[in-house]
Amino acid sequence: MRTLIRPDGRLYDSWLAAHREFAGAHQDGTGLLPSVDAGDPAAFDAWLASILLQDDPAVAPAPGMVHCSYFWITEAAEYLGGVSIRHRLNDYLLNYGGNIGYSVRPSRRREGIASWALAEALGKAAELGLPRVLVTCLESNEGSRRTIEANRGVYEDSRTPPDAPEAVRRYWIET
Repeated sequence: MRTLIRPDGRLYDSWLAAHREFAGAHQDGTGLLPSVDAGDPAAFDAWLASILLQDDPAVAPAPGMVHCSYFWITEAAEYLGGVSIRHRLNDYLLNYGGNIGYSVRPSRRREGIASWALAEALGKAAELGLPRVLVTCLESNEGSRRTIEANRGVYEDSRTPPDAPEAVRRYWIET
């Protein structure tokens, strides 16, 4: 059975296997920065601790950042992907990034996992008091576009981030 859980170091081996499947590509919805040495368990633990603090209202977010809740998509003890829910939008997120980000490990794509995870994330966003959320995807990402539209996403427009080669599609979803 699929579940959304808080990131959990006990799934490190499965998480690392999924991380390797991404082959260096950005993993939306995980909060993983390129500077994190994911193969080093101590670096992983430090990163995990840092993302778990990002939704704590008593901890001020880093400059330019907003509070964010992270979840892992799991099935039994297998890490399938990540979901992030940003609690508010700054200017960049309003124009390009949105409230919710997600990714699914490459070997488990095209199984409906992303659509399921986005639906679950919408429920979590409602629990956070967000009546509607912005979800974005690259113009070329047909799978993500379909996922968003299957979850009631209403297309507003497309915008190109500064120094980016491709526009992002912006969708609003009532939670």
